[in-house]
Amino acid sequence: MSHLVDTNVLTRLIVLNDPLSQAARAAIDQLQQNGTGLVVTPQNLIEFWAVATRPVEANGLGLSVEKTGEEVARFEEMFRLVDEPPGVFRRWRQLIEDHAVKGKQVHDARLVAIMIESGIDSILTFNADDFHRYPDITVVDPRVFSVRGTPPDQEQGTPAE
Repeated sequence: MSHLVDTNVLTRLIVLNDPLSQAARAAIDQLQQNGTGLVVTPQNLIEFWAVATRPVEANGLGLSVEKTGEEVARFEEMFRLVDEPPGVFRRWRQLIEDHAVKGKQVHDARLVAIMIESGIDSILTFNADDFHRYPDITVVDPRVFSVRGTPPDQEQGTPAE
C-alpha cells in the first residue's frame, strides 16, 4: 500500500506552530515505521512552492526561493517522487466530468487521476471532504495517527477531499 502525501500535509511539516503540524509529523513517522510507501507528485511540489513563496498576507508562508528550494529537496529525499503517467489527462477529464468537478477542486481531481494511473491507493490529507467523491481511492486524515497511533479501518470509496 502507498499513500500520496497531499500538499496540505507537506505544508504542516515545515510550519511548526501550525496546530496540525504535530498530527502531520505523527502520521508520517507512523507510516514510515510501518513500511508504508509515501509518495509525492510533481503537482504536490509545485503547489507547495506556490504556497511557500506566496506572502503571508496572501495566505502563504512567505518563504524565500532559496528556503523553499531546500524544503522541496528535503521532500524529494523523504518521499518517492512519482512521475505522471501518460494517461493522466484523459483520466482527469473523465473524473471531472463524471463527478461534476468545478473550480479549485479540479486540482484535487488531477491528483486522483495521477493516483489511479500510478496505482496509488490512498491519500494522506487534512482535506478529506474534497476527495470523498472518488470511489477508487482511500482517504486518510493524519489526525487519526496523533490520537490512536494507527490509521482507522478504511473503506474503499469513502468520499474524499
